[in-house]
Formats: sequence, structure tokens, C-alpha cells
Amino acid sequence: MARRRAIAANGVLMLLACLSACQQQQPSTTAPATPPAPLNASTEPASPLSVSLSVDRYGKGDSTTTRKRERGQGAVRFTDVAREMGVSFRYDTGRSSRRLMVEATGGGAGWVDFDRDGWCDLFFCQGGDPAAADLSTQPTDRLFRSLGGTRFVDVTVPATLIEQQYGQGVAVADYDEDGFDDILVTNVGPESLFRNLGDGTFEERAAAAGVGSRRWSSSAAWGDLDGDGDLDLYLCNYLDYDPRNPLLCLSSTGEPGTCHPEEVPPSLSECYFNQGDGRFTEEAGERGLTGSATKALGVIITDFDGDGRPDVFVANDTTANHFFANRGEGRFEEVAGQVGCATNALGQYQANMGMAFGDYDHSGTPDVYITHFTDDSDTLFRNLGAAGFEDVTRREGLHEPTLPYLGFGAVMADYDCNGEQDIFVANGHIDDWREVNGDPWHMPSLLFSYDGVGRWHDRTADAGPYLKLPRLGRAVASADFDADGDLDLAVVNQDDDVAILRNDSSRGHWLKVRLLGRHSNRSAIGAKVTVKASDRSYVQHLAGGTSYCSAHQPLLAFGLAEHSGPVDLRIVWPDGGIEERSGVAVDGEVVLVESREG
Repeated sequence: MARRRAIAANGVLMLLACLSACQQQQPSTTAPATPPAPLNASTEPASPLSVSLSVDRYGKGDSTTTRKRERGQGAVRFTDVAREMGVSFRYDTGRSSRRLMVEATGGGAGWVDFDRDGWCDLFFCQGGDPAAADLSTQPTDRLFRSLGGTRFVDVTVPATLIEQQYGQGVAVADYDEDGFDDILVTNVGPESLFRNLGDGTFEERAAAAGVGSRRWSSSAAWGDLDGDGDLDLYLCNYLDYDPRNPLLCLSSTGEPGTCHPEEVPPSLSECYFNQGDGRFTEEAGERGLTGSATKALGVIITDFDGDGRPDVFVANDTTANHFFANRGEGRFEEVAGQVGCATNALGQYQANMGMAFGDYDHSGTPDVYITHFTDDSDTLFRNLGAAGFEDVTRREGLHEPTLPYLGFGAVMADYDCNGEQDIFVANGHIDDWREVNGDPWHMPSLLFSYDGVGRWHDRTADAGPYLKLPRLGRAVASADFDADGDLDLAVVNQDDDVAILRNDSSRGHWLKVRLLGRHSNRSAIGAKVTVKASDRSYVQHLAGGTSYCSAHQPLLAFGLAEHSGPVDLRIVWPDGGIEERSGVAVDGEVVLVESREG
């Protein structure tokens, strides 16, 4: 189809003038010496595969072993730098004696380079009073702009991002293909779709675009589900629940309590297909993307079965998960029961919430980790390709360590670049039951590391002070916000300060890959990249969704352990086109632009 590339001719942003005084701050000593060069959306690549390596961020001849920041020895370690980075935000649940269900679930975050300066900015959706009749009295979502990775500044007002619905989650992508990422906010009520105008400001377009309803939505994911080259939207809807007229639920002692999901009718999820003109149509039913009415909280869009088409994996609370296999031409079939991911290995429905994914076993297919309720361990589904999924939670050491926790956001990544995956999980209960059954309310986050030979190990104790303190954790979103080569995290905590977890791990060699589609969708969601380093290959997918109510930086970060020489890359673009690049240097960033041919 014809691609739309209407890009602003100049790179001058209104916002920069508003913030010029902020730029005079002295940079932190932890910042890279030179910022990454921004992409010029109006410039076409000179060759079929355009590769641009970043500058040496630590000075000529420097290496990861001589960095200015001290590193721990042999462990993943995070430091909360939100305060020193200027990020001041709390997700306000509006928690009250009413014990409204919606007060337990919200708190979304998304990384977005909205001004295309090469640095990740950060967006948070906000809550407030979920039963408020006058939205003008409610707190707004917030956008923080990165000043070269050294500080953030609140630019919500100049960016015209005032949004006062009761927010739940965030999804980021360039849905209109104009070169600037847009922001979707899921709410208890109508969604908000903020179109990036390319001048530092946004306009709200949900109603005009035909997106969203008045349902209680949670996570959302972008992906090219019909293969036409533009992005469609899967919207997880949770329960049929009105916070202004709530169902009264009682605890076992007869006291008012937060309703259990089994006490409230489920809500059908939705899927909006991009018409290519800025408008969407809801077509979940006719496309085979509904299944039974369930309680969706998490979603991943990527090619799980290796047939070259994106599938949709949905985590449903207290009911069977959905796996919508892509049968081609935008048609799907729900086959979770057949492929082994509807329930756990014991055939039990679980309280499925957040979803992490990655190829931890180096099979070339993405595996999935799903967070759950207390006394119901998280679940690790190993992807067997065409044979489906296998629950390996108990066998690989993740059952017992996760039983005491109620998990939400989770991100699987190689945080120490040793060639093996790690999993970060944010935990926190939905209700204060301490005096009822002794369950803790606030809970610490968890960190697990894979040993490469079949077992995961709890490394929480060595991961830094942040993971020692209990909180009500919800969204977790990953990005390399300081452009130093490893992945950092933003964690939303209910009624508490958000955390910006800088990755201070000791680490091996690494490579960052960014993708820019041309024939495929510009965000390149659905692409697969293989890095071949000597006798070992690493595979990553750029997926839609993942975690919980979160949006990650669209970056593939590869840990290469001790491999210091050049590597070879193989890119499978969302439209199926394959390109290769040999002799790429490590310990840097490469930007790959899809060829004209597609």
C-alpha cells in the first residue's frame, strides 16, 4: 500500500523554546559524553539497508570496564534515581473506604521519544477519584522530557497533554506513519489517543479516530494484524464495572471489601483495525479475536509459532488465557487450549495479569512469563514452536519463590549482558487483608536470573536497595534512558513515588538495535532480529504490548557476554522481507532502516 510520510520539514520544536533555561543545567557525570543523533524522518536512506553506528559514548578507546560509574561484581543491580533525575510523580488511586475495584489496578507508564531528539521521554497516566462527576477537578497525566539523559523536566502543559480520565495503561507507536510516536491511554471509561503533531504538542483524536469505548480497559498493544503495513490496536477490557454505581462486596468477616473478579461480569476485549486514513474500525468479532467474554489484563502481539504472522496472546484473570493464532489475511483462531497456554500444567485457571517475554532458552522462539495472585505462583511458558507451549515453572525453579507474591508488571531482559535472560517483577496486593488472613499488602519486587542450563535463581537480595522495600507495584517499562548500553526500568507504585531504576550492573559486551520500517509499519513492530556471535545466536522480537499497562522503548538490547568481536545480523521485517548485515561492531547502537523494496 502507499506509505504516508508527511513529516514536518523542520526540526524546530515549540517546546524547546519553553525549556531553554533548563538546558543550562550542568550534566551529570553519569551521562554519556555524546547524545545519540536523532533520526531525520524526512531523509531517505542512501542504501537498501542503512546502518548507523552510534559514537563511542565513553571516549575514544574506552570500554565497559573503565566506566565512570562504579559497577557491582557479577550481579544485576539497580539504583532508584527518580528524585535526582527530576521525575516526581505518584499514581493517585483515590483509595477510600468505598473499596472500588478500579482503585487496585491502575498505574501505567510509557517511554516515548516524542520530540525525536534521540533521548527517551517518559509518560505516566494518572488516576484520581474514579467516581468523580467533574473531571476538571481531577489530576492529569504527566509527560517528562529528557534533557540529554541527565535530567527530566515536566512538559505536560506545553505539550498539551492534559488528560483527566481515571487512567490505567499506556501504549506507544506511530499509528499514522508520520514519523512521530503517538500515545494511547487506557482508562476506566473512554480511551484517549494523543496524536503527536511533530512540533512538541499533541491533539486528542480517540473519538475522531473511532477508537475506544466506555469500558474498563487495562493493557493495550499495537501490531500489524492484517499485514497491510499499518498498525492495528488490541484493547484489553477487564470487567463490566461502574465505579459510580459499584457492586457491594463483603469480605469473609462481613466487612466491605474489594470485589473479587469472579463476582463481576467480564467485558469483551476489542480490536481496532487501521483504515490508513487516521481512522479505525472495531472488527474483533468478524476477525476471530474475541473468544469468550473474559477478563483481560495483559497482551503480547508477536509471531509465536514461527509462521511469519503476528499472533495475539492475552492474559485473562481467573479464566482461560487466549491465544489467537494468525491464519492469514487478518483472520484469527483461538487455540490456547490446543497449544497448551490456556491454563497451567495442572489444568488450573490462574489470576493472569502481567506478561514478560523473551527467548531465554535460545530456541529462536519467544517464551512467556505471566504474573499471578498470592499462593498461585507465576507461570513460565516455554515456547516449543509449532508444538505449542509447555509450563516449566516448577521444573525451572520459579514456583516456590513466587508463591507469596501478587505480581503485575514484568520485563524479561538481559540486564547484565551475560548472554542469559533475567526477569524483573513488580509486586503488590490489590487489597489490605493483613487483619483478615495475614497476607501482606505492600510487597517487594523480585529479580530472577537464568543460568543457561535449565534453572532460574532468585537474585533479589543482590539487586539493590530498591528491591528490599515493599510497595504496591504495577507497571514496569524498560528503556536505556541514559544511553549507556543497558536497560533501565520505570516502575509505577500506587500512592507512592514512581521509581526510575538505573541499571548499575556489572556486564559483558552488548549491542543495541533500533529499527525503522518503510514498507512495513514505521515502528517496525513485528520484526525479528538475530545476532550471530561466533558459535552462538541471539534472537529477539520487537513485540506489541508486554508487561502490564506499559510501553517500552522500541529497542532490542542484546547481551553478548564475553564476545568482543564483530557480529552478523539477520533482520526479518514485519512484512516478511529479510535483510542481512555482516561485521557489525559491538558495544554500540545500530539503526537499521528497511530497504525500499520491502
